Amino acid sequence: MALTETVPAAAPPAHEGILRRQSLRESAARTYARSLPIVPVRARGLTIEGADGRRYLDCLSGAGTLALGHNHPVVLEAIRTVLDSGAPLHVLDLATPVKDAFTTELFATLPGKLAETARIQFCGPAGTDAVEAAFKLVRTATGRDGLMAFSGAYHGMTAEALAASGGAQHTSVVRLPYPYDYRCPFQTGGERGAELSARWTQSLLDDPKSGVRRPAGMILEPVQGEGGVIPAPDGWLRRMREITAARQIPLIVDEVQTGVGRTGAFWAVDHSGIVPDVIVLSKAIGGSLPLAVIVYREELDAWQPGAHAGTFRGNQLAMAAGAATLAYVRTNGLDRRAGELGRRMLDRLTALAAAHDCIGDVRGRGLMLGVELVDRSADADAMGARPADPQLAAAVQHACLERGLIVELGGRHSAVVRLLPPLTITDEQAEAILDRLADAIAAAVRTTPGPTGSSPTTMRGTSP
Repeated sequence: MALTETVPAAAPPAHEGILRRQSLRESAARTYARSLPIVPVRARGLTIEGADGRRYLDCLSGAGTLALGHNHPVVLEAIRTVLDSGAPLHVLDLATPVKDAFTTELFATLPGKLAETARIQFCGPAGTDAVEAAFKLVRTATGRDGLMAFSGAYHGMTAEALAASGGAQHTSVVRLPYPYDYRCPFQTGGERGAELSARWTQSLLDDPKSGVRRPAGMILEPVQGEGGVIPAPDGWLRRMREITAARQIPLIVDEVQTGVGRTGAFWAVDHSGIVPDVIVLSKAIGGSLPLAVIVYREELDAWQPGAHAGTFRGNQLAMAAGAATLAYVRTNGLDRRAGELGRRMLDRLTALAAAHDCIGDVRGRGLMLGVELVDRSADADAMGARPADPQLAAAVQHACLERGLIVELGGRHSAVVRLLPPLTITDEQAEAILDRLADAIAAAVRTTPGPTGSSPTTMRGTSP
């Protein structure tokens, strides 16, 4: 009887082992890794290559950090120049040529009336630390304590930043309604909804029996990112500026995700023409590396030395990469390009929404776009909005990944597919992104039952 040879089982691919060890070793708080089980090993521009050899179009861009995409040549050259120069990499808050060049480039892009007399504070490496710094600044300058923030907001993960975000409750933070056409809290939308939001704010501040004392500051996002890609109307932003200025309330604008050309202007406040008292900046200003600052009117600079510090606020590589990124966006008009391409992409998304009942709304500004997925089997409210469908959104995200497209979810119920491609994408790449997204939505609606156990969502005009 012949003996049979035992063939050893093939070892699992290396990337599967990496993912398994990550799930065993890292905390339950990890986020992106849960919905995007890939192991990136190389990247350039829009494209990421995984350890499994697959390539993906990255429409997450480090949550908006990568204005020029992955490993852009000007960013790499700026980093190499610092490394080759022998310059110190860790300098706390000391002055350096690299820091001076970054500050000069940043100030060249700021709204003119702010740049003339602005002050800058280099914070810890994350945007949330800059938010904390902004709150400390206005409290010191005004001698007041409370804050005004908006429903749906997201400002970071530290205590005070979370307190001003939409999902938290905090006695010192007054929550205000943010204009949201598709789910207007006043059931009106448009200019009327924005005007009612402004009146609500003004009433709270002027009514002596409202229970709201004049706050140390107001913080807002020109486009709510994590909140579901909701652009604030320009007229509403101007009203917020008027209301706060008339009452000597510092206006803090969080441009962590909207800055550096993302929305079709260099800073999102440029669309409305307002000049905030404080701008919070991070993400793209570091050219892919950690960097966070606040820029503010000199009249607010009432801090004592050491009032806000941080060991890693002098990141030389990030400043070099950031200066190169700011200069490249500015000199190549990538902000205008983002506005033009974003409008064309939004037009195509609007056409996609017309073909799918499961798409309740599409919106955005520049290359900051969102597709809100809804339960088509449910009744619409008075505004025509249906309940969010996070199950379908998760299925669409998974279907996108299968097709080599990385997208993130956001919104009140994690039912908004968010697109944040780098500002350097070509027209052809934009079409490829939208093709894959359209295909993923069509695939997901065929296989995902509605939240209420209904039949899978179908295209408009077709039979279930």
